[in-house]
Amino acid sequence: MLAERPAVLIFDVNETLNDLAPLRGRFEEIGAPAELMPLWFAGTLRDGFALAAADSYADFADLASDSLRGLLTGMAHQPTDPEAAVRHVVSGFSELEVHPDVPAGVRALRAAGYRLVTMTNGSAAHSDSLLDRAGVRDCFEALWDVAGPGRWKPHPRAYRYAVERAGVRPEQAMLVAVHPWDVDGAQRAGLAGAWLRRGRTAYPRSLTEPSLAAENLTELARLIG
Repeated sequence: MLAERPAVLIFDVNETLNDLAPLRGRFEEIGAPAELMPLWFAGTLRDGFALAAADSYADFADLASDSLRGLLTGMAHQPTDPEAAVRHVVSGFSELEVHPDVPAGVRALRAAGYRLVTMTNGSAAHSDSLLDRAGVRDCFEALWDVAGPGRWKPHPRAYRYAVERAGVRPEQAMLVAVHPWDVDGAQRAGLAGAWLRRGRTAYPRSLTEPSLAAENLTELARLIG
């Protein structure tokens, strides 16, 4: 349960707001199995987390490209132009769309008086174009990414950066994310955390229990509106 109504909702972007499923088609277009997409994305996150744990940083696109190069090298039939294949897949992030529940959910939360911002391990520029295509860019007062703090979430510095930029105390903010590791990281940094299940049923027992859980943004808006 929430100790107090948050003033600011900080949204994760990749998989929380956008749908990565179309990137599977990009893998097929370069002659790779679509099933490699989740493995590639997980590998990108792994490397970003590892750098954060070592108190270092690299850009999402660079790590995503490196991760994909490694996967393509292990394929029996590699693309004739591996670098072009990498660019084709990674550039797909700029053309993703939001989940169907996002526009109505975002508008309901904004109408309920919440300040909305984003904080992504990806690109704030991609967040901007994503939300613009969805027709809800005007609902968000700021879009940030981890290039600012120089540490990927779930490093505490990433969450501190977001709340400091928003001008609130950690306990006045709530992270909204589909990833349990993100919710856990935010809560350990003093924020509240809302977990969007999006069809998932199990939250890891080894992580801090989320302040709230909802199937999607529409349900979250009903719970806290």
